[in-house]
Amino acid sequence: MIYRFRAILDNDTEDDIFRDIEISKEDSLAEFHKSITKSFGFNNNEIASFYISDNQWSQGEEISLFSFDDQNKKNKLMSDVLITDVINTQNNKLIYVYDFLNMWTFLIELIEIAEEIKGTSYPNIIFSKGEIPEKVPEKKFESERSEIVDGEDLESDNKDDHSYY
Repeated sequence: MIYRFRAILDNDTEDDIFRDIEISKEDSLAEFHKSITKSFGFNNNEIASFYISDNQWSQGEEISLFSFDDQNKKNKLMSDVLITDVINTQNNKLIYVYDFLNMWTFLIELIEIAEEIKGTSYPNIIFSKGEIPEKVPEKKFESERSEIVDGEDLESDNKDDHSYY
C-alpha cells in the first residue's frame, strides 16, 4: 500500500505552493523528509522535524531528524518511525518544519491510500504546483479578540475588568 500526501507550504499569500507525494506506508519519516526536501528543491542539509497534528493543525509530539542527546527527554527520530506508525485514516495530518533558522513550515495531509503501481518506484512526486519563494513568507498573526482594533489599547476603559486575562 502507498500513501498519497499533499505537502502545502504554510504561507499567508494567495499563491498555492504544494506537492503531492506518493510513498510506501512502510517507509520511515526520514525517507518522507528526503522526498519533501527534494520536491521543493531544498539542499537537505538543514535540521527538520515532523510534528503529529490534529484536525485544527495543532502542533503535537515532535519527531526529529537528529538526536540532541537530551537525557531528560527521549525524542523520537525520523529514521526509527515508520509512516504507518503515525498516520492512519483518523490521524492523517503532520506539520513539517525544515531549517529551524528560517522555519519553512509545511502542512502535510494524507489525501489517499492506494495500491502500489507495478513498475513505479517510491517515493514518487505526482503533482507540483507553485514555486518555492527565495525567502520564507512572513506570517501574519491576527488576534481573535475583537476588542483589539488597530493597536488601540482598550484596557484603559476596562481597568477593573480582568475577565479576559
